[in-house]
Amino acid sequence: MAEQTKLEGPKPEAEQDELAGSEAPLLDHLIELRKRLVRAMIVIFGLLIVFFFFSQSILEFLIEPYRQAYLAVVPHGAQHVIPEDFRLIYTAPQELFFTQLNVAFFAAIFVGFPYLAIEVYGFVAPGLYKKERRAFIPYLFATPIFFLLGGLLVYFAVLPMAMRFFLSMQTQDIEMLVQVSEYLGLAMTLILAFGICFQLPVILTLLAQIDLVSSATLKKGRKYAIVGILIFAAFITPPDPVSQIGLSLPMYLLYELSIWSVMLIERRRAKALAEQGTDQTTTPSA
Repeated sequence: MAEQTKLEGPKPEAEQDELAGSEAPLLDHLIELRKRLVRAMIVIFGLLIVFFFFSQSILEFLIEPYRQAYLAVVPHGAQHVIPEDFRLIYTAPQELFFTQLNVAFFAAIFVGFPYLAIEVYGFVAPGLYKKERRAFIPYLFATPIFFLLGGLLVYFAVLPMAMRFFLSMQTQDIEMLVQVSEYLGLAMTLILAFGICFQLPVILTLLAQIDLVSSATLKKGRKYAIVGILIFAAFITPPDPVSQIGLSLPMYLLYELSIWSVMLIERRRAKALAEQGTDQTTTPSA
């Protein structure tokens, strides 16, 4: 037993030394952070310039859900309006230019988000253990995927339904003339809001990975989560039931998905602990 203790003694020390050499003065961390921020700004600015030349095409792409809703809802006598009747307006000379600039910046952030996530990981990774780095890497891939899913849900479902709802409120005497900046502001806000909300499974799973939440806690807090989701949707979306339901329902489904994902992590952890306990009981007998 004494020999075995001597052999097993260095293991905790080796684990403690895993981060040895990664310590650095505060000034070095700040310099590293500045380098990464400068690189990220250069990438975003470069993408902004590129996408500004394609801003008109991006505008047309983002306007398409409104165009489809307009052609489906607005009548013209016995027939639907012809496509040439569809239009958006701007009321200030500089409005369209700044709208195109905002759209280009939005596209730069959307496309450059994976690179930003890599820079964040590169700054944090030296302070993590190897197993923590391995656990963190899948979330780098899951984050942009879930963000893209949220944006697609807005583009193909929520935004067309919301615009059909707003258009259906028109009367013979009251017509809705939409400013291009207002519509695109609404579209980009919804895409960002849904993209962020779709990070719920990623965040909760990551918290479960570091033992801060459990599936039992999430199940007990389900009714509070429903209330919180409804309140959050009421604040983040336009004041119409279509947008609020369009955000609340997917968020609740994502919450249930998070519970299932946390349960998988707990089962995997319990299995690993059971195997470790089996190895510890069999080693002394050998």
